[in-house]
Amino acid sequence: MDILTIPSSMIWIPDIIIQEDASDNKGSQDDALVSVLSSGLVRVNTRLQLTYACKFDLYRFPFDTQTCNITFSSVNYDENLVKLGELTNDTILTEVSDQKMLTDGEWKLVNIESISSTSVTLKSKLVYRISLQRKPFLYIINLILPLLFLLVLDLASFFISETGGEKLGFKMTILLSIFVLLLILKDILPSTEDTLPLMAIYCVLVFTLVWINVLETMLISFLKNLACSVGEEAHSSKVFKVKTQQEESAGAAGSAKPEGSNPPMDPPGGRGLLKLILDKQKPAQNNPERQIKDVGKFGCSRLRLVKIFDCVLFVLHFTTVVFSQIFIFTLWIFPVIQNQ
Repeated sequence: MDILTIPSSMIWIPDIIIQEDASDNKGSQDDALVSVLSSGLVRVNTRLQLTYACKFDLYRFPFDTQTCNITFSSVNYDENLVKLGELTNDTILTEVSDQKMLTDGEWKLVNIESISSTSVTLKSKLVYRISLQRKPFLYIINLILPLLFLLVLDLASFFISETGGEKLGFKMTILLSIFVLLLILKDILPSTEDTLPLMAIYCVLVFTLVWINVLETMLISFLKNLACSVGEEAHSSKVFKVKTQQEESAGAAGSAKPEGSNPPMDPPGGRGLLKLILDKQKPAQNNPERQIKDVGKFGCSRLRLVKIFDCVLFVLHFTTVVFSQIFIFTLWIFPVIQNQ
């Protein structure tokens, strides 16, 4: 008979604990029996439900890979009495652990590495270093792609015509949508993180770009209204001057015209004097109309300058958006692709 099964109370069992365990051990269950092999090996099984404490580095969230340690050590016995070591190599341990995992959730087991060492108190210590990779698909669908689509809509809003403030209202809707996504991100990320994650930087960057675009829209709308108001004031003043000059010229022409009932005697050279007066009045009538046309051209030139300025702002904003997205994704996603 190679295996002997006896009660666990009949033999000595070392006091092995997990240092990272933060639970109250209510979920632990020790087997009442132990197996003793003919080689002298004793097999003891203990089932534990642990609350595990591990510090995460969320800088590349959700494309992050976390490494956590599970440290086994004795409470009272030093290395001379109890020495801990692994039975299988790391590759087999990783494969068996991956098969035994019932639910992995958003995490994927990458590797398990075992390290045997001696602590400062001369106690044997066995450390299992577990590497877990987050599955980012859910966060891509719920956060990254909506932010990218909203940024594309913000760029496309430059082609909306200025009618009744619809363009500004559309941009404000985009800004509020990004703010809602920031609130969702706030509930996901912990507030105790030392460094700001790239996901948060990306959200703040998109929010800032849309906010700058809203300010640009308000500036362009103000400049267009200013150019139109100046043109209308100048046009109305010129029209008033034209009407005044036409009335004066009509009155001068009526006074110079002889009465039909009692025509006066035409003095010598009178026809030449009347012709000279009418010739001087014709430029006075035509010149104000030309000035009105010049005012209209001046207003059109101002609006043209505002449109050119709007196009320049669009080019600058588009360039900033493209280079910022390339920079963020270079720091964020490309290292993950290279590691894979």
